[in-house]
Amino acid sequence: MATHLAPARAPATAAGAWKRLSAALTAEVGDLAEREDLVVTCAPGAGGGAPGCYIPERAAIELDGDHLGCDPDTCTPHRAADRTRYPALWGVLCHEAAHAHHSRWHPDPAAPRAHTHAALLLEESRIEAAHLARRPADRVWLRAAMHQLLLEDLIDPATGQARHPASLAEAAQAAALLLARADAGVLTTEETRPVRAAVVALLGPSRLGALAGLWHRAHAAADDDGATMMELGRAWTAITTASDATGPQAPQAAALAAAVDAAAAAVAATRPTPPTGGAPAQPPGDPGGKLPVFDTPPPSGSVITGTRAPTAGEQADARRLAQELGRAAHREPVTTTTTSPVPPGRLRMRAVLARQAQQAAGALPTAEPFVRTRRRSVPDPPLRLGIACDVSGSMHAAVGPVAGAAYICGRACAHLPEGSAAATVAFNEHLHAVGDPRRPPTRVTEFAVAGSDEDLAGATDALDTALGLSRPGAARLLVIVSDGRFHDHQRIRAQQRLDRLRAAGCALVWLAIATRPEALDGCEVTVLEEGAHAPRVIGDAARRALADT
Repeated sequence: MATHLAPARAPATAAGAWKRLSAALTAEVGDLAEREDLVVTCAPGAGGGAPGCYIPERAAIELDGDHLGCDPDTCTPHRAADRTRYPALWGVLCHEAAHAHHSRWHPDPAAPRAHTHAALLLEESRIEAAHLARRPADRVWLRAAMHQLLLEDLIDPATGQARHPASLAEAAQAAALLLARADAGVLTTEETRPVRAAVVALLGPSRLGALAGLWHRAHAAADDDGATMMELGRAWTAITTASDATGPQAPQAAALAAAVDAAAAAVAATRPTPPTGGAPAQPPGDPGGKLPVFDTPPPSGSVITGTRAPTAGEQADARRLAQELGRAAHREPVTTTTTSPVPPGRLRMRAVLARQAQQAAGALPTAEPFVRTRRRSVPDPPLRLGIACDVSGSMHAAVGPVAGAAYICGRACAHLPEGSAAATVAFNEHLHAVGDPRRPPTRVTEFAVAGSDEDLAGATDALDTALGLSRPGAARLLVIVSDGRFHDHQRIRAQQRLDRLRAAGCALVWLAIATRPEALDGCEVTVLEEGAHAPRVIGDAARRALADT
């Protein structure tokens, strides 16, 4: 599949049923792209050789009708249920709408063509990652398009193995179009595992790691940051062009490959490290992702003491919290009413008479007799909830309530919209994983207090990596359970992390057992009195975070 940003050219045309379908898609694309000037043309052969394309100069989107798979006369895309009959085509429309909203930079006309091609290749997964941050419910359509148009062509259904790319350049392109989409949250690592194996076989792990570093930087680039995208295209070309130098000269090719491996490793080592507030490498809930702390052996002297079965009260609290958070996350459809002098719409006779009167008087008719009401569904936001519990020696009274709260919140998030997850980290001088954020807990993980140091900064980084607390597209909440009695250098490091999360829109709650907690700035402070219910306090904060999203 080629990149979808197309230069200006003669517009495609549609007739008959295709023209009516094009008009219906034009009426719907405004919601996808948050623009009112786009025109969609859907017809067999449209798209300039690709399943779809976006032409910025004409604010036009073209879709190849060959991918519709049903009679265009029967399509009613304003009905959400009807889109399930042509999910791949609707996914292509979502992709082109993402270009229309997020591709706000222009290639440097003086740059080599190869650099521009590579930059536009990286743009493909970047705009989908940005689109999902706005409209996470569209993931199902983007996935359908990728499966039908890419994965099914690359993976042999009989063996489950990927067909090996014919060249290193083709392997690099497959990595950009599929592996980068796994990191963007469109596909999963399990789905792309055969492709990754085939790509690694040609590129090698070092070169693939260097290329992955480039698309991670692209995903973090702003919509109008053309300079960064062109620089990434230049770096991509340098790696892939050097890697293509294979052929009959076996000794020279081997030496060059070794040199490129070293250069790629250097690129990977020297590229800007994503900030600790960056997006997670895998979306929450993806069992294929590797998460520090949660996927490493527990440190020596781990405070985790074992697990137990949840009590009946904890199970009831989990069900109750799930219901309350579900109600807080629910979004009513948005209704928009517009008028028009021509159909479609409901005819208002009063406006018809007014228009006739204006015409009879020789005035320019301004009355618009047709009224159209559109209901746009608003997806329920997911919730990402992190709990960081201080387990230094002064926090003995907190560990029991927090262990129960971790179970209750983890079970409740399993019933929320896709992308919801909860994770808990206990911290002293080390970090201790409590459960696994990628699957709901079935037992209560218990832990004890130990140590005299408090690495809250490290706990915050671990939860941000696991949950994407600094990434938009979800209600995000970090709960810190501590008395706040930290060394000065620890307070400074932790405050920097919290300031970054708060600036990114993550809510911060500080729960304390002591009557005079030394909480860090920017947190909503709650003192848990004797008999207070920690899950209830955390649930109230989570509902507020959902309501504010």
